[in-house]
Amino acid sequence: MPVAARRVFRLSFTVALALVCGYGLGLNLPFIAPIFALLLTAPPGLPMPAKKLVVLVLALMLILAVGLLLIRPLQYYAFSAILIVTCGLFLASYLAVNLAKGPVALLLTVSLTLISALGTLSWELAVSAIQAIALGVVVAIVCQWVVYPFFPEDGTSLPPDPPPLTPAENNWVAIRATVIILPAYLLMLTNPTFYTPIIMKATALGQQSSMLSARDAGRELLGSTFLGGCFAVLIWAALGISTSLWMFFLWILLFVFFCAAKFYRVFPTRYAPTFWSNVVVTALILLGSAVQDTQTGNDVYKAFAVRMSLFMAVTLYAWFAIDLLEQWRTRQARIAKRQEPIA
Repeated sequence: MPVAARRVFRLSFTVALALVCGYGLGLNLPFIAPIFALLLTAPPGLPMPAKKLVVLVLALMLILAVGLLLIRPLQYYAFSAILIVTCGLFLASYLAVNLAKGPVALLLTVSLTLISALGTLSWELAVSAIQAIALGVVVAIVCQWVVYPFFPEDGTSLPPDPPPLTPAENNWVAIRATVIILPAYLLMLTNPTFYTPIIMKATALGQQSSMLSARDAGRELLGSTFLGGCFAVLIWAALGISTSLWMFFLWILLFVFFCAAKFYRVFPTRYAPTFWSNVVVTALILLGSAVQDTQTGNDVYKAFAVRMSLFMAVTLYAWFAIDLLEQWRTRQARIAKRQEPIA
């Protein structure tokens, strides 16, 4: 089997299996497991060795516990705490862009935003979120171990590393991601449980924006968000025909298979891999929220319309922020160039 096809099957089965395990084990945030399975499996390479799993869980709990330290400052010194979160978001974006520590940056961002905001509502709720995220990561890695032997990687065909950016460009991209995530965090502080999907979407957009130019941002961000919502509606409608966990597994397997084939260029596409990754993340968040709505008795379609509207609003803001910051940066560069002394 060609290596690209193996990657498609490996990613599809890992994400679908993680989804089954997340819901089958009754995790608090079951859609976290397939999202982390996607993020950890999408880059070609070997799965994490078993020896590092314990170290990973300990480091994971430590990183997520950072959010617990911000609960009291948010309650009594809100302005100072928000400044700390802003600096932490920049640090997380810097780790992702400059040091290629994407998973660590993602967990730190979730800790600073999701955990701290939920903690202002309830300490127990924040702790349960930490446990759910840690279990979701463990489930994702175990699913990698199960699937990888059937579709192993070809070590001779790993893609080359992308060309590094200059330090100035790295810092600018980190600032841009911080500006995208911070307003969603401030919104979440008003109602942590309701806006949990929004902060997760904003976090995904912040990471995606680090790989986009201002020219392509609108098409990539808006297009992937809208397409992810359309796929979520189709999968939910298909589940209405036969509602069971294994049918959920099969529909997600088919959906991720299509997006993974686009991601790895097995099917021709003009969109970047980040586009298809964001499509899958958006659909998983929306479907996970819809499942929770059925358990609480909420109107699924009304709640979906509200979340999709908020997703599009957050995406529009991200596009606007990228474009505005790039215009300001270009203007400042022109001013600096005019002020240079003529030799």
